[in-house]
Amino acid sequence: MASDIKTKYPSTSSVAITATGIASLASDTTLLSGWELAAVDNTANLDIDHLVSGMITTGTTPTVSTRIEVWAYASWKTASGTPSYPDVLDGTDSAETLTSSNVKNGMLRLVASLTVDATTARAYYFAPVSIASLFGAMPKFWGLFIVHNTAVALNATGGNHVIEYERIQAQTV
Repeated sequence: MASDIKTKYPSTSSVAITATGIASLASDTTLLSGWELAAVDNTANLDIDHLVSGMITTGTTPTVSTRIEVWAYASWKTASGTPSYPDVLDGTDSAETLTSSNVKNGMLRLVASLTVDATTARAYYFAPVSIASLFGAMPKFWGLFIVHNTAVALNATGGNHVIEYERIQAQTV
């Protein structure tokens, strides 16, 4: 008898990604200097997708019509279980400056582009985005890179920036 494959949400399906490193993140007019969030390791859970969403809060009097960008990165190779990441990315929470816009566009996938207004401390949300759809399949290791050009630092309170992903698995029924 054939089985159907259906979506399964594990009991620990919502996972917070530590995003406190983007508190007070400086603005960059080139949209190349930003914050790399630590990579997510999917080699144990073997999830078929992660739906990433979040909230990022602006600082004091940002410039209208500037933006906050959220990009996804993935390891481009894995040797003996150790992932290698493109350009300057290393899979750890850290400030990074990408080599160029062309390198960024080739190695990262845009998750969200949030256009801001001039309101101080406004929270900007981005809807769930499928990591698997960005890369064609679920990467073994993936992470996020956040950059903005709002002309002021992002909100200084770490708790005002929240990023999570929802784990998705498959089951036979």
